[in-house]
Amino acid sequence: MADSSLEQATLGGGCFWCLEAAYDGVDGVAAVTSGYAGGSTPNPTYRQVCNGTTGHAEVVQLSYDPAVLSYRDILEIFFTIHNPTTKNRQGADVGTQYRSIILYHTEEQRETARAVIDALEAEGVYDDPIVTEVEPLDTFYEAEAKHQDYYQRNPQLPYCQAVINPKLAKLRQKHRDKLKGAAA
Repeated sequence: MADSSLEQATLGGGCFWCLEAAYDGVDGVAAVTSGYAGGSTPNPTYRQVCNGTTGHAEVVQLSYDPAVLSYRDILEIFFTIHNPTTKNRQGADVGTQYRSIILYHTEEQRETARAVIDALEAEGVYDDPIVTEVEPLDTFYEAEAKHQDYYQRNPQLPYCQAVINPKLAKLRQKHRDKLKGAAA
């Protein structure tokens, strides 16, 4: 049974393998599950989502301990490890399934997401406007087993080396204090 002290966050920022690999190493994150959300097709498959006709984005759903890691911290990491200014695109991955999206579970999460985006815009962190969608989570569909723990099982693959490793390096550079094993 799930730990009742844990909360959930659902985020999409390109390929779910990238987000999963990053959040796996964050202190306070108990579990990361790759999946699909934000669309209308029930029980979609990876192939259906990749066709771009389901409306779903590739997302991760995090179970995290809010006593260790705040929702704001989760979002600050999110905005570090993907480009929130490109509509329906992350690098070479193009399509609505790769859009930047925050699927909130509570009104408080929605307010925090809007506040973080507004702060980033006010600070001029990005040269272009943030296009991240902020929508309520309807249903999360877990991705097929072969997509879970993808980076952990395949770190030597070219995609992991070329796309995921630079995101992990950026995470270590900007949020070292939030990683598992960081000195307290």
